[in-house]
Amino acid sequence: MSRLSFKEQVLRVREDAIIASVNRLLADKGFDLMTVDEVAADVGIAKASLYKHFPSKEALATAAMVRLMERTQALVDQQAARVDVSARERLTAITRWALEVLLSGEMPTVPSQNSSLRAELMANKAYLDAIMRVSDVLGAWIVQAQADGDINPALPPEVVLYTIYARACDPVPAFLKAGGNYSDAQIVDLVLTTCWQGLSATR
Repeated sequence: MSRLSFKEQVLRVREDAIIASVNRLLADKGFDLMTVDEVAADVGIAKASLYKHFPSKEALATAAMVRLMERTQALVDQQAARVDVSARERLTAITRWALEVLLSGEMPTVPSQNSSLRAELMANKAYLDAIMRVSDVLGAWIVQAQADGDINPALPPEVVLYTIYARACDPVPAFLKAGGNYSDAQIVDLVLTTCWQGLSATR
C-alpha cells in the first residue's frame, strides 16, 4: 500500500478532527441543534474549508455515524474471535460497550425521522454495509443464545436486536448520572441487569 503524501496526511488529520468534533456535538446537542458554524469553530478552521471536506450538515453527521459503525464492527470482530465465551456473553459485551460510550459523551445521536439525514445515510454504502454486517452477526448470536436457553426463545430475534441497539440512546444512564448517586461503572451494571433480566429465559 502506497504511503500518503504530506498533503494527504494533513487532510486526513483534519478530517479526523472534524469527525471527532461532530461526534462530540451530536452526542451533546443532537443533529437538529448542531450547526456547521459550531463544528468549524470547534476545529479551528473556516466554514469554507470545512465545506471542502463535507458539503453539508447531513454529510458531517453521516461521517460520524460511519465512524461509529466502524468502531462497532471492530468490537464485534473482536468478540467473534473469542472462543471462550457464550453468545450471550458476546452480546452483553457489545451492550456494555455501547453504554460506556454513551456515558462518556461520545455516542452521536441522530433523529430517526429526519428525512434529509436518513436519505444521506441510506445512500452511504460504507454505513449500510457496516450496519448490515453488525446486525447479521448480532442476529446469529441472539439465535444461538436463545438455543442455549440464555435468552427467551419466545421473543422474536429482531426485538432482542433492537433492544440492544436502543441502549446506545437510552436516557436512563444520563438520568442516573445526573443524580450523582452512582459511578459510571455502577450505572452500566444496573442498566445491563435490567436489560438482560428482562430478556432472560424463564427457568
